Amino acid sequence: MRFQAQEELTRAKNRIARWFSIYFPEYKDVYRDFKAVSGRIVLQAAPLPEDIRKLGVEGVNRIWRGAKLRGAGMKRAKTLVSAAEHSIGSKEAPEAARIELRNLLNDMDVYASRVEELLGMIGEKLKEIPYIDKLMAIKGVGLLTVSGFIAEAGDIRRFEDPKQLQKLAGYAIVANESGKHKGESRISYRGRKRLRYVLYEAALSLIGKNAEFKEIHEYYRTRKENPLKKMQSVVAVACKVIRIFYVILTKGVDYDPEKMMGDIRRPQIQAA
Repeated sequence: MRFQAQEELTRAKNRIARWFSIYFPEYKDVYRDFKAVSGRIVLQAAPLPEDIRKLGVEGVNRIWRGAKLRGAGMKRAKTLVSAAEHSIGSKEAPEAARIELRNLLNDMDVYASRVEELLGMIGEKLKEIPYIDKLMAIKGVGLLTVSGFIAEAGDIRRFEDPKQLQKLAGYAIVANESGKHKGESRISYRGRKRLRYVLYEAALSLIGKNAEFKEIHEYYRTRKENPLKKMQSVVAVACKVIRIFYVILTKGVDYDPEKMMGDIRRPQIQAA
């Protein structure tokens, strides 16, 4: 349900962006986020550039003062009115355009609220599962990663080892061979698409926020023997996430950064 609500929210945002590109392309120069409160209040009264021009700077500022907004004053009002005055947006069917924007903004609010509500329910539901707190304690791992993993993997105890989870996600390594031709090995992509997506996003988050995962990602890409391309390295990190999650959820141990870095240090130990 969260995936569906998020997809609908993204769809609504894309349609809003398309609306502005047609009727008021200059709006994005004033507000980067459609959810900006001061911008939304003005759009409710004056959706189109011609409506904002009629309000003028004083009229826009009066709306903000009536709503008791902080941080929105004459300077921002002048910028918004100037953008409206110089807009190259379409002037066709203004009444339909106003209705469309109102409906799209309402849709965005509905689905954003639904996503937040579902995330709250998911957070409460996860508390019933043992050792979830140990996963959440890993820097770079959040509610969306953990809930997506649990929802797609199900009862972790039904897997005998992490390789079965890797196969379920479509991350099993298969040979790329045809007759006498032997190409590079690749992942199978045969498995649960959403689980694969969740793990891939988790790998990107960990590489960006977690020092150990960032270091091991760099090691995979720069090692002397069998260096990986960037995408291959991200997949390798995703597979490592599977193994770490499996061990924590089945044994109840804490995340161990030193043990996780074993892929880097093991060759050095063997050489010594």
